[in-house]
Amino acid sequence: GNDELDEFEQRMFRLDLSDPRANVIFGRRLERVRAGGDEERFIRLVRRLLAHRPVNHEAWGELGRLHERRGEYDEAWFCYDQAQAHFPQVPLRDRFRDRITQAMDRAGQQWSAPDQDAREQFLSKMQTLALKVSPPEIQPVTEDGVEEETVGDDEQELTRLLDTGEAAAAFFLARRLVTRGESWASEWLERASAQLQDDSG
Repeated sequence: GNDELDEFEQRMFRLDLSDPRANVIFGRRLERVRAGGDEERFIRLVRRLLAHRPVNHEAWGELGRLHERRGEYDEAWFCYDQAQAHFPQVPLRDRFRDRITQAMDRAGQQWSAPDQDAREQFLSKMQTLALKVSPPEIQPVTEDGVEEETVGDDEQELTRLLDTGEAAAAFFLARRLVTRGESWASEWLERASAQLQDDSG
């Protein structure tokens, strides 16, 4: 019943789901949640799983199709974008864009991909979901006690995330920075992707 599903959901939010076997073990259970009609819970839980295993392009594609079927086109685009980022040989995002643009044109409407702010928000949420433990609250302080932005905070955070085995969180942070136009973060995106690939092997 619902109590069992609530317990399952709580367990998924406590566990480190970065082990590749988690996709198999929890994937089957998530399909039962979806088959049971609890799409909202399914979406929450699949996002949690994908936050830890973002290289699972098939799951991104499935989630994108669900959002598309529900008319949640921006959410679908985010999922297809992630799928295509990890498996560019299958251009799910590009196909979706063509499909939705044609459908909207026929209906006399327009659709455009989510803007940069929306993309950054999505990637930031995924980064937070990807963290295995809560990040430490570190505020840079000057000698007079006033907070100060330090150059390289993002790079330091990327280093910390990769050094502590938080490759998925580093991936989403680097992707967000690249989306923002920070070309220097491309190298970090590649490093995080490589670490994710190594972890899945």
